[in-house]
Amino acid sequence: MKFLILALCVAAVAADPHWLMLPANEVAAVKDTWNHIKHDEVAILEAVFKAYPDIQARFPKFAGKSLDSIKGSADFAVHASRIVSFFSEYISFLGVENTQPAIKTILNELGQSHRNRGVTKAQFEEFHQALMSYLKSHNMWNADVNHAWDDAFDKMYFVIFSALEGNPVH
Repeated sequence: MKFLILALCVAAVAADPHWLMLPANEVAAVKDTWNHIKHDEVAILEAVFKAYPDIQARFPKFAGKSLDSIKGSADFAVHASRIVSFFSEYISFLGVENTQPAIKTILNELGQSHRNRGVTKAQFEEFHQALMSYLKSHNMWNADVNHAWDDAFDKMYFVIFSALEGNPVH
């Protein structure tokens, strides 16, 4: 019986290799570094738009406008808060066994809503690069922290990219 249970666990992991709990040290590194910047909503979105203007162009309220003219607006602050709040929710769920279904739900929903808007994997990768640059410039950074964030993004993007392709992860 124990062998059967072990075999089923191995099969489940093999079937979904991206869906593993992050190790506790990685969860701690992600949460610690996120806590240092999570109140910088406007600055984070500004950094993303500055690094990748094509992302700004995807937002009807911001397309065709100068970053300087929008970064102080209420619309900009509200959207920045939505993005940071989403990440805060995802990160709060990391490392907690019973929240794994919730992670899949919020990531599937994000992927599906962005699929409906025509957002591409490349644009998600640009966002990843811009956020990582912001994180690195506002935190103590080393290879372990970098690896933890890479794993957190891999976990996140596995689900989001599946949803972008019309195949939500269950």
